[in-house]
Amino acid sequence: RRPRRPLNYHAAHRMFERANATLGSDWTLHDLRHSAARRMANDPHLSLVEVKEVLGHAHLSTTEIYLTPDKDEVIASVLAHHARTADQREHPRTPPPPPAPGYDPAALSVLFGRSL
Repeated sequence: RRPRRPLNYHAAHRMFERANATLGSDWTLHDLRHSAARRMANDPHLSLVEVKEVLGHAHLSTTEIYLTPDKDEVIASVLAHHARTADQREHPRTPPPPPAPGYDPAALSVLFGRSL
């Protein structure tokens, strides 16, 4: 709208209200902050301390909440892990080293799920 001016908080908030009314949703500017924080925290090129500074958090522990993966990420990682370990069990690259003196090979077999 005229006159053109920088988008301030109240104008952005009103824009979200109009969009939410049209879409039947309930997104907020704070939701965008959380989305940006999660993306930054998971970016390998940004340290958590840098993300903390951008967000203006006083304590690093507050920023650490954005490191928690969602359920879909956990499931995908665990499935990938099982696929890798299954492949390694079926096609071992090198034989495992013998157990150090004093370890019971039967106990280690139970612990690691393979015969030593």
